[in-house]
Amino acid sequence: MKPVLPDSRNEEILVYVNGELRPRDQATVSVFDSVVQGGDAVWEGIRVYEGKVAALEEHLDRLFDSAKAMAFADVPSREHVREAIFETLRANRMYDEAHMRLTLTRGKKVTSGMSPTNNQYGPTLIVLAEWKKPVYATTGIRLITSSVRRNTPSCLDSKIHHNNLINNILAKIEANVAGVDDAIMLDINGFVSETNATNIFIVKKGKLLTPHPDACLPGITRALVIRLARSNGIDLEERNISRTEAHTADEMFTTGSMGELSPVLEVDGRTIGDGSVGPMTERMQRLHAQAVREEGVPVPGLRP
Repeated sequence: MKPVLPDSRNEEILVYVNGELRPRDQATVSVFDSVVQGGDAVWEGIRVYEGKVAALEEHLDRLFDSAKAMAFADVPSREHVREAIFETLRANRMYDEAHMRLTLTRGKKVTSGMSPTNNQYGPTLIVLAEWKKPVYATTGIRLITSSVRRNTPSCLDSKIHHNNLINNILAKIEANVAGVDDAIMLDINGFVSETNATNIFIVKKGKLLTPHPDACLPGITRALVIRLARSNGIDLEERNISRTEAHTADEMFTTGSMGELSPVLEVDGRTIGDGSVGPMTERMQRLHAQAVREEGVPVPGLRP
């Protein structure tokens, strides 16, 4: 049976791989590439709104920081990566409702093995842009708490936005088996960290709370929500959040480029608030929608 794409327009997309725009079925990397050999790559998920790339510079900052932390050599310039993004969007005429997976691998190896001394070809740059609306239901999502703990920085620092996502995938499998949308991952001390794919905010008595970015990724959308809350006089605190506090929250929502701001209606069978999208969540959704459209970086030469 032929696989069914979430959006049929993605059948004809062009994908940027190391300087070439290739049709979807030809957009491949070598079996010797580090991303194949060991998930040895870093990545960003970036949205496009009305001809503008949301938080482009922030995403590039994190990409290059992650590459530096991973000791990548001979990485392409910032301008080179930026132009690769623009070129891909123009080639696909993606003006709105698009999402990019930007990946930088350590590159192809001369032989299989872990050592970066085998990487003698330079990094591989991939820009995969798809027609993709936010992936979660706007009416709200349901979560469980995973038995899989989020990586502690003493093992693998989540501030490196790396492609080794087995930790998250195992938690997502638990969510799939439970028939819910995603899974909350606790840190090694039992506090809420994030979901397998997004950051978490809860609302209690009019105050917005979010976990410290220790075991969780300090997401770009998370940072935007924090900035918007503070600039609009909303009381916000970063602190440890227990599972019980999540269960008894007045409101909860998740944040991420792939899903934007998604209301959480249920956690571990407990209804959050009255089981509907709360006023704080709605307010933050409006502020976010306005900011990403106003603050994005226009793509030169891209028209609807």
